[in-house]
Amino acid sequence: MARFTLYRTPPPIVLLTDFGFKDSYVGVMKGVIRKISRHADLIDLSHNIVAQDVAEAAFVLAASYRYFPSGAIFTCVVDPGVGTDRAVLCLEANEQLFLAPDNGLLSVIAEEAAEHTFRRVTEEEYYLKDGSTTFHGRDIFAPVAAHLAEGVEPEKLGPEVRNIERLQLPNPVRTADGSLRGEIIYIDQFGNLITNIREATVERTFTRPRNELEVRVKRRCASGLARAYAERPAGELLALIGSSGYLEVAVNKGSAARTLGCEKGDSVTVSVPDTN
Repeated sequence: MARFTLYRTPPPIVLLTDFGFKDSYVGVMKGVIRKISRHADLIDLSHNIVAQDVAEAAFVLAASYRYFPSGAIFTCVVDPGVGTDRAVLCLEANEQLFLAPDNGLLSVIAEEAAEHTFRRVTEEEYYLKDGSTTFHGRDIFAPVAAHLAEGVEPEKLGPEVRNIERLQLPNPVRTADGSLRGEIIYIDQFGNLITNIREATVERTFTRPRNELEVRVKRRCASGLARAYAERPAGELLALIGSSGYLEVAVNKGSAARTLGCEKGDSVTVSVPDTN
Protein backbone atom coordinates (compact mmCIF):
# COMPACT_ATOMS: atom_id res chain seq x y z
CA MET A 1 0.00 0.00 0.00
CA ALA A 2 1.30 3.44 -0.90
CA ARG A 3 2.13 5.68 2.04
CA PHE A 4 1.39 9.40 2.04
CA THR A 5 2.95 12.01 4.27
CA LEU A 6 0.45 14.59 5.53
CA TYR A 7 1.76 18.11 6.02
CA ARG A 8 0.30 20.91 8.05
CA THR A 9 -0.28 23.77 5.65
CA PRO A 10 2.01 26.63 6.73
CA PRO A 11 0.53 30.13 6.87
CA PRO A 12 1.35 32.42 3.95
CA ILE A 13 4.59 34.39 4.02
CA VAL A 14 3.94 37.72 2.32
CA LEU A 15 7.02 39.49 0.95
CA LEU A 16 7.36 43.27 0.64
CA THR A 17 10.72 44.71 -0.46
CA ASP A 18 12.44 47.37 -2.54
CA PHE A 19 14.64 44.76 -4.24
CA GLY A 20 13.02 44.77 -7.69
CA PHE A 21 13.53 41.76 -9.97
CA LYS A 22 16.77 42.56 -11.82
CA ASP A 23 18.92 40.94 -9.15
CA SER A 24 18.68 37.61 -7.37
CA TYR A 25 17.74 39.05 -3.96
CA VAL A 26 14.06 38.07 -3.98
CA GLY A 27 14.76 34.62 -5.36
CA VAL A 28 17.45 33.97 -2.76
CA MET A 29 15.09 34.98 0.06
CA LYS A 30 12.55 32.50 -1.27
CA GLY A 31 15.22 29.81 -1.50
CA VAL A 32 16.20 30.33 2.13
CA ILE A 33 12.57 30.14 3.21
CA ARG A 34 11.96 26.93 1.26
CA LYS A 35 15.04 25.23 2.73
CA ILE A 36 13.52 25.69 6.18
CA SER A 37 9.81 25.49 5.34
CA ARG A 38 9.59 23.18 2.34
CA HIS A 39 5.87 23.78 1.81
CA ALA A 40 5.86 27.51 2.53
CA ASP A 41 3.11 29.48 0.80
CA LEU A 42 5.00 32.49 -0.62
CA ILE A 43 3.12 35.56 -1.80
CA ASP A 44 4.74 38.61 -3.39
CA LEU A 45 2.99 41.75 -2.19
CA SER A 46 5.44 44.06 -3.98
CA HIS A 47 9.13 44.26 -4.73
CA ASN A 48 8.94 47.60 -6.54
CA ILE A 49 8.88 49.95 -3.56
CA VAL A 50 11.00 52.99 -4.37
CA ALA A 51 14.48 52.22 -3.06
CA GLN A 52 14.76 52.86 0.69
CA ASP A 53 11.36 54.60 0.81
CA VAL A 54 10.07 53.42 4.17
CA ALA A 55 6.94 55.61 4.03
CA GLU A 56 5.89 54.13 0.69
CA ALA A 57 6.35 50.61 2.05
CA ALA A 58 4.28 51.50 5.11
CA PHE A 59 1.46 52.80 2.90
CA VAL A 60 1.44 49.70 0.68
CA LEU A 61 1.42 47.42 3.72
CA ALA A 62 -1.31 49.38 5.51
CA ALA A 63 -3.50 49.34 2.39
CA SER A 64 -3.07 45.58 1.93
CA TYR A 65 -2.74 43.56 5.14
CA ARG A 66 -6.44 43.28 5.95
CA TYR A 67 -7.05 41.24 2.80
CA PHE A 68 -4.86 38.38 4.01
CA PRO A 69 -5.88 35.53 6.33
CA SER A 70 -5.19 35.17 10.01
CA GLY A 71 -1.72 33.81 10.62
CA ALA A 72 -0.16 35.53 7.62
CA ILE A 73 3.51 36.44 8.14
CA PHE A 74 4.38 39.75 6.46
CA THR A 75 8.11 39.99 5.82
CA CYS A 76 9.02 43.57 4.99
CA VAL A 77 12.56 44.44 3.93
CA VAL A 78 12.92 48.12 3.11
CA ASP A 79 15.96 48.76 5.21
CA PRO A 80 18.19 51.83 4.75
CA GLY A 81 19.86 51.00 8.08
CA VAL A 82 20.85 47.43 7.24
CA GLY A 83 24.01 46.42 9.09
CA THR A 84 23.67 49.08 11.80
CA ASP A 85 22.40 48.58 15.34
CA ARG A 86 18.78 49.20 14.32
CA ALA A 87 16.54 46.43 15.66
CA VAL A 88 14.62 43.77 13.78
CA LEU A 89 11.02 43.74 14.99
CA CYS A 90 8.23 41.19 15.09
CA LEU A 91 4.78 42.70 15.50
CA GLU A 92 1.76 40.65 16.53
CA ALA A 93 -1.46 42.41 15.52
CA ASN A 94 -4.79 41.56 13.91
CA GLU A 95 -4.02 37.84 14.36
CA GLN A 96 -1.12 38.29 11.95
CA LEU A 97 2.66 38.63 12.24
CA PHE A 98 4.84 41.36 10.74
CA LEU A 99 8.63 41.33 10.46
CA ALA A 100 10.44 44.56 9.58
CA PRO A 101 13.37 46.77 10.58
CA ASP A 102 12.76 49.23 13.40
CA ASN A 103 12.53 52.22 11.07
CA GLY A 104 8.86 53.15 11.36
CA LEU A 105 7.58 50.76 8.71
CA LEU A 106 5.28 48.94 11.15
CA SER A 107 4.11 51.94 13.15
CA VAL A 108 1.05 52.56 10.96
CA ILE A 109 -0.15 48.97 11.47
CA ALA A 110 0.34 49.25 15.22
CA GLU A 111 -1.65 52.50 15.37
CA GLU A 112 -4.58 50.86 13.58
CA ALA A 113 -4.62 47.73 15.76
CA ALA A 114 -6.78 47.48 18.86
CA GLU A 115 -4.09 45.37 20.51
CA HIS A 116 -0.53 44.67 19.46
CA THR A 117 2.80 43.41 20.76
CA PHE A 118 6.27 44.28 19.50
CA ARG A 119 9.25 42.00 20.04
CA ARG A 120 12.88 42.60 19.22
CA VAL A 121 14.21 39.63 17.26
CA THR A 122 17.43 38.72 19.06
CA GLU A 123 17.61 34.91 19.07
CA GLU A 124 20.28 34.17 16.51
CA GLU A 125 19.46 30.47 16.39
CA TYR A 126 16.75 31.45 13.90
CA TYR A 127 19.21 33.34 11.65
CA LEU A 128 21.38 31.91 8.91
CA LYS A 129 24.86 31.04 10.12
CA ASP A 130 27.72 33.36 9.15
CA GLY A 131 25.40 36.02 7.76
CA SER A 132 26.49 39.26 6.14
CA THR A 133 25.98 42.85 7.27
CA THR A 134 24.43 43.90 3.95
CA PHE A 135 21.72 41.30 3.21
CA HIS A 136 19.56 40.83 6.29
CA GLY A 137 16.66 39.93 3.99
CA ARG A 138 18.44 36.65 3.29
CA ASP A 139 20.23 36.16 6.60
CA ILE A 140 17.62 37.25 9.17
CA PHE A 141 14.19 38.08 7.78
CA ALA A 142 13.78 35.05 5.49
CA PRO A 143 14.86 32.38 7.99
CA VAL A 144 12.92 33.95 10.86
CA ALA A 145 9.78 34.06 8.70
CA ALA A 146 10.29 30.43 7.74
CA HIS A 147 10.72 29.32 11.36
CA LEU A 148 7.52 31.18 12.28
CA ALA A 149 5.72 29.40 9.42
CA GLU A 150 6.98 26.11 10.83
CA GLY A 151 5.39 26.85 14.18
CA VAL A 152 8.03 28.68 16.24
CA GLU A 153 6.18 30.91 18.71
CA PRO A 154 6.89 34.65 18.45
CA GLU A 155 7.75 34.65 22.16
CA LYS A 156 10.89 32.65 21.33
CA LEU A 157 12.27 35.34 19.03
CA GLY A 158 13.16 37.86 21.71
CA PRO A 159 11.86 40.25 24.38
CA GLU A 160 8.90 42.59 24.18
CA VAL A 161 9.67 46.23 23.45
CA ARG A 162 7.51 49.33 23.72
CA ASN A 163 9.63 52.10 22.26
CA ILE A 164 9.95 51.85 18.49
CA GLU A 165 10.65 54.26 15.65
CA ARG A 166 7.47 55.87 14.32
CA LEU A 167 6.78 57.47 10.97
CA GLN A 168 5.59 61.04 10.96
CA LEU A 169 3.20 60.78 8.05
CA PRO A 170 1.53 63.97 6.77
CA ASN A 171 -2.16 64.48 7.58
CA PRO A 172 -4.62 66.47 5.49
CA VAL A 173 -5.60 69.85 6.96
CA ARG A 174 -8.72 72.01 6.83
CA THR A 175 -7.83 75.47 5.55
CA ALA A 176 -9.36 78.83 6.50
CA ASP A 177 -11.60 78.88 3.43
CA GLY A 178 -13.08 75.46 4.27
CA SER A 179 -11.06 73.50 1.74
CA LEU A 180 -9.28 70.25 2.54
CA ARG A 181 -5.59 70.19 1.60
CA GLY A 182 -3.63 66.97 1.38
CA GLU A 183 -0.73 65.64 -0.64
CA ILE A 184 0.26 62.84 -2.96
CA ILE A 185 1.76 59.94 -1.00
CA TYR A 186 1.91 57.20 -3.66
CA ILE A 187 1.95 56.93 -7.44
CA ASP A 188 0.98 53.55 -8.85
CA GLN A 189 2.18 52.04 -12.12
CA PHE A 190 -0.77 53.53 -14.01
CA GLY A 191 0.27 57.02 -12.95
CA ASN A 192 -2.68 57.39 -10.58
CA LEU A 193 -1.95 59.91 -7.82
CA ILE A 194 -3.00 58.51 -4.44
CA THR A 195 -3.36 61.13 -1.72
CA ASN A 196 -3.37 61.02 2.08
CA ILE A 197 -7.07 62.05 2.12
CA ARG A 198 -9.24 59.17 3.27
CA GLU A 199 -12.83 58.71 2.15
CA ALA A 200 -14.03 59.18 5.74
CA THR A 201 -12.21 62.52 5.92
CA VAL A 202 -14.00 63.75 2.81
CA GLU A 203 -17.34 62.67 4.29
CA ARG A 204 -16.66 64.45 7.59
CA THR A 205 -15.45 67.64 5.96
CA PHE A 206 -18.11 68.25 3.32
CA THR A 207 -21.89 68.00 3.50
CA ARG A 208 -22.32 68.58 -0.23
CA PRO A 209 -22.73 65.59 -2.58
CA ARG A 210 -19.51 64.21 -4.03
CA ASN A 211 -20.43 65.28 -7.54
CA GLU A 212 -20.39 68.91 -6.36
CA LEU A 213 -16.82 68.82 -5.06
CA GLU A 214 -13.76 70.06 -6.89
CA VAL A 215 -10.26 68.58 -6.73
CA ARG A 216 -7.27 70.73 -7.75
CA VAL A 217 -3.73 69.62 -8.54
CA LYS A 218 -1.06 71.75 -10.22
CA ARG A 219 -3.63 74.37 -11.34
CA ARG A 220 -5.74 71.68 -12.98
CA CYS A 221 -9.22 70.87 -11.76
CA ALA A 222 -11.33 67.70 -11.67
CA SER A 223 -15.01 68.48 -11.18
CA GLY A 224 -16.93 66.05 -8.99
CA LEU A 225 -15.80 62.66 -7.71
CA ALA A 226 -16.30 59.87 -10.21
CA ARG A 227 -17.27 56.34 -9.24
CA ALA A 228 -14.97 54.71 -11.80
CA TYR A 229 -12.18 55.72 -14.13
CA ALA A 230 -14.32 55.07 -17.22
CA GLU A 231 -17.00 57.52 -16.06
CA ARG A 232 -14.92 60.24 -17.72
CA PRO A 233 -13.88 60.43 -21.39
CA ALA A 234 -10.49 59.04 -22.37
CA GLY A 235 -7.73 61.51 -21.58
CA GLU A 236 -9.80 63.51 -19.09
CA LEU A 237 -8.58 64.30 -15.59
CA LEU A 238 -10.75 62.83 -12.83
CA ALA A 239 -10.85 62.27 -9.08
CA LEU A 240 -12.36 59.33 -7.20
CA ILE A 241 -12.07 57.25 -4.06
CA GLY A 242 -9.80 54.36 -5.03
CA SER A 243 -9.71 50.77 -3.87
CA SER A 244 -7.36 51.68 -1.01
CA GLY A 245 -10.01 54.02 0.46
CA TYR A 246 -8.03 57.17 -0.35
CA LEU A 247 -8.75 59.99 -2.77
CA GLU A 248 -7.02 59.51 -6.11
CA VAL A 249 -6.43 61.77 -9.10
CA ALA A 250 -6.26 59.94 -12.40
CA VAL A 251 -6.58 60.28 -16.16
CA ASN A 252 -8.86 57.79 -17.89
CA LYS A 253 -6.67 55.67 -20.18
CA GLY A 254 -3.70 57.86 -19.32
CA SER A 255 -1.23 58.79 -16.60
CA ALA A 256 -2.07 61.64 -14.23
CA ALA A 257 1.54 61.70 -13.04
CA ARG A 258 2.83 62.24 -16.56
CA THR A 259 0.01 64.57 -17.63
CA LEU A 260 0.43 66.86 -14.62
CA GLY A 261 4.13 66.37 -13.97
CA CYS A 262 3.39 65.40 -10.39
CA GLU A 263 5.60 63.87 -7.74
CA LYS A 264 5.01 62.55 -4.24
CA GLY A 265 4.54 65.44 -1.85
CA ASP A 266 2.69 67.67 -4.31
CA SER A 267 -0.39 69.36 -2.89
CA VAL A 268 -3.98 68.30 -3.64
CA THR A 269 -6.98 70.44 -2.59
CA VAL A 270 -10.63 69.41 -2.27
CA SER A 271 -13.20 72.18 -2.08
CA VAL A 272 -16.75 73.27 -2.87
CA PRO A 273 -16.62 75.54 -5.94
CA ASP A 274 -17.52 79.19 -5.44
CA THR A 275 -20.72 79.71 -7.42
CA ASN A 276 -20.93 83.46 -6.79
